[in-house]
Amino acid sequence: MRSWDVKGIEVKPQVPEILSSTDEGRAIAIDLPAAESLQDHEVHERAWLVVIEGEIEVKNAAGDRVVGEPGLLVELAPQERHEVRALSDARILLLLTPWPGSGHPGAMTIEQKADVRRRAAERAKP
Repeated sequence: MRSWDVKGIEVKPQVPEILSSTDEGRAIAIDLPAAESLQDHEVHERAWLVVIEGEIEVKNAAGDRVVGEPGLLVELAPQERHEVRALSDARILLLLTPWPGSGHPGAMTIEQKADVRRRAAERAKP
């Protein structure tokens, strides 16, 4: 058994603290100062956000929006675009499963990574 005091651990603003990482999932603590955000992005895994402290707003690309304080749990599907904004100084716990998810660079073989780099270089040519 392992445990964490998510409220008590030291986390620097905007520097995620990986608490645990296995093939089954990853747990990450994130501090967001008021008015800062995890701008529009997506992750390859299913994501759960739990508000530990403060107040956040989560919006997805479909226009759905939720605002919440400690105790709020938000579930996001793999590849669901979203933005997380701190309405006050906030700490969130992010759970990702499985880790890494399908399509995540960490789940790719060396050959797949080389192919992705090749295609990106081709797109960057004038």
